Amino acid sequence: MAQHPSSPLMANLAGLPVGDTAPVRIMAVLNVSPESFYRGSVRTDLGQLVETAQIMAGAGADIIDLGAMSTAPYLKTWISEEEEADRLAQAVQAVAARVTIPISADTKRATPAAAALAAGARIINDVSGLKNDPRMAGIIAAADVGVILMASEATPSNGTPVDRVSVALEESLHLATQAGIAQKRIVLDPGIGFFRQPEVLWHEWDCIVLRKLAALRKFGRPLLVGVSRKSFIGKILDQPDAADRLVGSLACAAIAVNNGAHIIRAHDVKATVEAVRMAERLRPLLIQE
Repeated sequence: MAQHPSSPLMANLAGLPVGDTAPVRIMAVLNVSPESFYRGSVRTDLGQLVETAQIMAGAGADIIDLGAMSTAPYLKTWISEEEEADRLAQAVQAVAARVTIPISADTKRATPAAAALAAGARIINDVSGLKNDPRMAGIIAAADVGVILMASEATPSNGTPVDRVSVALEESLHLATQAGIAQKRIVLDPGIGFFRQPEVLWHEWDCIVLRKLAALRKFGRPLLVGVSRKSFIGKILDQPDAADRLVGSLACAAIAVNNGAHIIRAHDVKATVEAVRMAERLRPLLIQE
């Protein structure tokens, strides 16, 4: 899975070049799930959803990531596959009709993923890294669409946070390869906010992974980082309300870019674009492990 460190890391997500020789991309977060942890991201009215997506695209978003069931690991957010598929398909279809940038479907289940692809999504953002639903990898391979594989431990391993994230990502890459998903369609996500293990304080875990992000270049795939308004920021800054976490989110996004992130997933597009562009100009030209 490793790539020579001097080779540029590049992927193609729905025709969008992502990686070392492309600008840092902004993935805008929009949800039709009322249970999502940040209420500011939720639009249950399709008219408002489309309007917000258009504003995000106009503010500089490169991808719209639509979610229909919250994936926050510390919330009880389960809904049926049928409900998630219906929510997601309606949202994707409405947004795809009005924006020209690629749409990503944030789901770990195959039935909603298939519904989203049929409605116009061109990227699947799977927080389980293909481990939740055995049908998911085949659906993505058959559609030849982009995929974001997030680090997710099916079984906890041993080692440092970066070691464990690496093991989880390697497992997901193996599943993708077995299914025939093209490497050029794959982007990796270290799963900030999703690891809650007793060996390391959860907020410190996220800080360690962000500091060591460049170590994940060894897989030869571009990196997506999602830190926007997440709970580790709230813990460190004593901000229990996600609505208060914009400044911390921008700081973490800039650091992620400096350490090698190629896509930043964010709720606040305009502010994030400005922070990312400055960080991009100041970071090393090519991050080495």
